[in-house]
Amino acid sequence: VLCLAGGGGQQSAAFALLGAEVTVLDIAAGQLSRDRAAAAHHGVDVRTVQGDMRDLSALYGSSFDLVWHPYSLTFVPDSRVVFGEVAKVIGSGGHYYLMCANPCFSGLTHHAWNGEGYLLRQPYTDEAVTSYPDQDWVYDQTAHDQPVDRPVEYRQTLSRIVNGLIGEGFTLTFLSEVRNDADAGAPAPQPGSWEHFTSVAPPWLEFVWRH
Repeated sequence: VLCLAGGGGQQSAAFALLGAEVTVLDIAAGQLSRDRAAAAHHGVDVRTVQGDMRDLSALYGSSFDLVWHPYSLTFVPDSRVVFGEVAKVIGSGGHYYLMCANPCFSGLTHHAWNGEGYLLRQPYTDEAVTSYPDQDWVYDQTAHDQPVDRPVEYRQTLSRIVNGLIGEGFTLTFLSEVRNDADAGAPAPQPGSWEHFTSVAPPWLEFVWRH
């Protein structure tokens, strides 16, 4: 398993506990240190490689059964570069799990509530720069004296994602719109809240592609 641009010590240890041989590639040394710490805690082995998801040359010659790519695709301007690299390191019949921002709502959050709905303002074009405040659950905001800078992300249209992967020889086997569904019987979420926003505009997509 290759955890692609997915450092942080969560998925890698879980896959290793299930018996997989795990490699984690991430651009941030701090994220990779969390993977090593999680692996040590659980008594499993995880290989960590510092690198950019747009250049997997350090892994050429590999033949991964699964490339697990959690939310990070929007941090590069052109997703097709990443897909080309994934195609070079995934085995025949291997699966590529990709979780990314829903292109239709990229850059939109519950802060866009105007009393009637969530207003789309940004153009639906590839590589358009988006930025927005992190949600409260992303990190412990009370632990920082100053607000952490907003992330800079790049919009990827759905057609570029889908056609880019098809062009690299991938076949779509699963698609899910990810949202935070309220528990059965729970009160309806308040308009303008994160919970209400996700019920109107699913913020993420999950794909499984076979190569």
